[in-house]
Amino acid sequence: MTLLDPAAWSGRLFLDGWTVGGAGDASVVEPATGNELGRIGRAAPADVARATERAQEAQRDWARTSYQARAAILRRAGDLWKEHEPEIQGWIVRETGAIPPKAQLETWFAASVCHDAAGLLSLPFGELLPTNEPHLSMTRRVPIGVVGVISPFNFPLILSIRAVAPALALGNAVVLKPDPRTSVAGGVALARIFEEAGLPAGLFSVLPGGADVGEALVADPRVGLIAFTGSTRAGRIVGALAARHLKRTHLELGGNSALIVLDDVDLEKAVSVGAFGSFMHQGQICMTTGRHLVARSIADAYTAKLAEHAEHLPVGNPATQQVALGPIIDAHQRDHIHELVTASVAAGARLAAGGTYQDLFYRPTVLADVPESAPAWREEVFGPVAPVIAFDSIDEAVRLASDTPYGLSLGILTADVMRGLEIADRIPSGIVHINDQTIGDEVTNPFGGVGETGGARLGGMAGNLETFTTTRWVTLRSRLPDYPF
Repeated sequence: MTLLDPAAWSGRLFLDGWTVGGAGDASVVEPATGNELGRIGRAAPADVARATERAQEAQRDWARTSYQARAAILRRAGDLWKEHEPEIQGWIVRETGAIPPKAQLETWFAASVCHDAAGLLSLPFGELLPTNEPHLSMTRRVPIGVVGVISPFNFPLILSIRAVAPALALGNAVVLKPDPRTSVAGGVALARIFEEAGLPAGLFSVLPGGADVGEALVADPRVGLIAFTGSTRAGRIVGALAARHLKRTHLELGGNSALIVLDDVDLEKAVSVGAFGSFMHQGQICMTTGRHLVARSIADAYTAKLAEHAEHLPVGNPATQQVALGPIIDAHQRDHIHELVTASVAAGARLAAGGTYQDLFYRPTVLADVPESAPAWREEVFGPVAPVIAFDSIDEAVRLASDTPYGLSLGILTADVMRGLEIADRIPSGIVHINDQTIGDEVTNPFGGVGETGGARLGGMAGNLETFTTTRWVTLRSRLPDYPF
């Protein structure tokens, strides 16, 4: 049996082993063809209660397990991602519509996160504090208990494992609700890897399901933290519900990231950088370059070359063809993209390339002369659309880049890197890339944004330790004190 052989999980979900879910099962669909790849178990809210109760029981023993034993399981999981790369990558390509290099990135990242999570356990977990009392005063980092993770469809493996692995390593139990559209790559794969790595039963559950399952997870009193990645609209709902239950949240939300192109760049390279930023994985990335701000003296040439790149990029089934772009995840998302494009053209933007689709394959699209009021400029498109606006001064570029409720990533292309850094210091953003496009992520970096992107940071040793543990103050006296009572 292979790691992801459907015989192990077909029609089931992972809750203290593979079991039938309370909401039956659902089809796993390949967006490129519409074919059914399998059947996945669907959770109901009652499954959440079962999973968190079992997780709470298992977590107590897990937190007391030696750090060497926990680290060994995480390292074994990291090795298993590498051992089963081809099979897992095949599922990512077919289930998410990803080109193979994107699938390779996901499995590499998963392995790296697990190995880094094992390394978390060698960090000091507290500090000694100054005190006026005759006692020893210190802090200790302790597990939260049960962590709920809600992950999206676009990078289902990365955006699940980056929370699951460090949370488990630091002594927590985890209940994961992956997006129902990508529950194999974003859920089943993790369950099977940790099952094979020897993770004790009950510590990790995978509950594919709808909004009612997510709501039950956020509201469950046994869950101490919700790590949510998704749209700002959904994040508001999660944040409000969590606040009602006085619960910690880690929210990674939407973006509409700007790429500023100054007039001293190598134009050919700048266009290639910009095209990758907007069209990678069909633009279905929170860090996608959603706005191109180009110095007016080169704006026409940049737009023309960007349109030429878009026209020549092959679009098709990444499982059977060598393409640059695969399908959009589903018809609802495709229609949303097209509505924003057509509304922007109606508002005065010029369609320089693309703007058409066949089935779920949307052509990479370039919009020129875009009004600031155009929907494709103001909103997160989450599709392969590159709107371009020209600017006349650095002050105008700063104003345009800052004029968004989001603040995830920023790219600045210039021959003068110090000038680029000075510009970046004037624009609110959680991530800045000088001389690169806006998409970028590494295991060791503190990932997150500002504004409606959410202010949380995940990644890196310090960030993960802060996110998945809580601080406990501890004092020790050598003898009982004397009180005047």
